[in-house]
Amino acid sequence: MTFYTKPCKLLAMKAKRKVHWDSEGIRALRVHLGMTQQELADELGTRQQTISEWETGMYRPRGASATLLSIIAERADFGYRASAEDKPPRDDV
Repeated sequence: MTFYTKPCKLLAMKAKRKVHWDSEGIRALRVHLGMTQQELADELGTRQQTISEWETGMYRPRGASATLLSIIAERADFGYRASAEDKPPRDDV
């Protein structure tokens, strides 16, 4: 049986912040990491074709894949921007 320490719980809490990854953000993260599509796919446990589909905008990552991208981005100090769906509502509208 594995018990998790507080840092793991904090990481999980940070990862719960919903980020809607778009094609530009995924490609920028991959380039920031200095990885090929295949290398990123291997890290995420997915196919290279899936990474390509995300980067071309055919599909968007969701669920565990989106969470893993957020965790990887945070650990790599990647300054990604949230899409419009993540921005808080403006008060001056």
